[in-house]
Amino acid sequence: MRRIVISVVLLVGVLVLATAGLADPGGKGKAKKAGHNRFSAQIVVPDNGTCGNAWATDTSKRKWSVKKNKDGTFRVTRKDKGTFVTNAGKSPSACSGTAKKHGQLVNAGIKGKFRGYLTGTVSGGTFNPNATCNAACIGDTSAFIAAFFPGGTFTCSLGYAGCKFNFEYSSPDKSLVLHHWQDKGTNS
Repeated sequence: MRRIVISVVLLVGVLVLATAGLADPGGKGKAKKAGHNRFSAQIVVPDNGTCGNAWATDTSKRKWSVKKNKDGTFRVTRKDKGTFVTNAGKSPSACSGTAKKHGQLVNAGIKGKFRGYLTGTVSGGTFNPNATCNAACIGDTSAFIAAFFPGGTFTCSLGYAGCKFNFEYSSPDKSLVLHHWQDKGTNS
């Protein structure tokens, strides 16, 4: 009986610590550069390809950082690092004109890793560093911008102009045409 009670208490303690680790308040208590605000959460989101289809489901740690520019705008950067699991259907680049290189279809259940960033500028609106934004909000770029910059406009939501991004994906799965690929854009 005593062993069961000790085991249950230890299990509850581990679960409490795991919950506290996932509920990262975005860097509070950690050293930050002056003028930087950081927000983060563990998220699960669809990863859309060039055909508009969700080719995979991503599970990652998403971190946002906000820095005020001298001209009154804000540089906003989103960083993701995690894993993906593919959905059956068109490959991520099937509609981009590079389908011959990347292939047309992907099988369901292929696992891999990814990481990358997206950086743009928010203008207009007012930055609210104390806005409420749960994991679902942090996982949705439009919702994050609306929560922290009411009335603001994010260049990455308007297309590629004023937006830089670089995401790298890899998987050892032999059924893939490529085992490492990159999705990159630079302010064009």
